[in-house]
Amino acid sequence: MSKRLQVVLPDAEIDQYIRSAESRGLTLSEWVRQALRSAGREVATGRIDAKLSAVRRAARHDFPTTTVETMLADIEDGYGTGLGP
Repeated sequence: MSKRLQVVLPDAEIDQYIRSAESRGLTLSEWVRQALRSAGREVATGRIDAKLSAVRRAARHDFPTTTVETMLADIEDGYGTGLGP
């Protein structure tokens, strides 16, 4: 289902948005939809304290680490051993 959104803007702003839309080969409506979607993706979702808590819990774990080169070599060594996919 779709709904209509009405936004009142000064003529100068509308003209600027029309030029931006035309320069991209878009209608003003499509340009506005894309701009709203982009703005929506930039907004953080969820509670920040919950995200920070999850990061802090994960940071308490002690996992073995190595270089990317060593990991890639280990993966290559594992091919053909029947231990992997």
